[in-house]
Amino acid sequence: MTAPASPAPAGLARIDAFLVAPQATGGERAITYLAAVAGGGLALALAATAGLPALALLVITLVAVDAVGGAVANATGSAQRWWHRPGRTRTHQLGFVAAHGQPFLLAATVPGFGWTAATAVYAVAVAGAVLVLVAPSELRRPVGFAATVLGVTVLTALADIPTALAWFAPVLLIKLLLAHLLPWRSPWRSPWR
Repeated sequence: MTAPASPAPAGLARIDAFLVAPQATGGERAITYLAAVAGGGLALALAATAGLPALALLVITLVAVDAVGGAVANATGSAQRWWHRPGRTRTHQLGFVAAHGQPFLLAATVPGFGWTAATAVYAVAVAGAVLVLVAPSELRRPVGFAATVLGVTVLTALADIPTALAWFAPVLLIKLLLAHLLPWRSPWRSPWR
C-alpha cells in the first residue's frame, strides 16, 4: 500500500514552498528570509548612498531580496531535494538559470547599469551553467566553482558595473551556479562525522 500524496499547499504555505522549497524546515525558512531581508537592506543602503532614483532603489532592493534569499534557499536540503529530484533534466536546470533576467531589469531601471553589463552578466551565468551541465558528473562541482570564480573575476574587472551594484554578479553566480546547479550530496562518507 502506498502512502497518500501530500495535499498541495495553499495560500501562504504555497508561496513559502515556491520561495524556499516544498517541505522546507523552520530553520531553512528562517535563514532564507533573514538573509533575503538583510541582503535587500544592504543593497538598498548602498543604492541610496549613490543617489539613485526611487524606481531604481525599489528594483535593486527586490533583486537583492531574490538573489540573496535565492542563494540561501537553493543551498537548503529541502531545495536540493526539490531541484534535483528524479525526473529533473539538464534542460530543467538550464531553464531555471536562463529564466533569471534580472540583469536586464536592472539595465532598464538603474542609471549606470547598462545593457552591455547586463548582457555580460547574463551571458556569464548561462555559459557557466552550460559548462557545469555538460561536465561529467564527477567534475561538475569543480567546474561550477571554476565558472563562478572566473566569472566573478571577469565581471568585476571588466564589466562597467556601478559600485552600488558590485555585489550583484557575484551573488547571482553563487545562487545559480553553486547553490542551484550543484547537488550537495557527498559521494563519500566523511571520517569526521
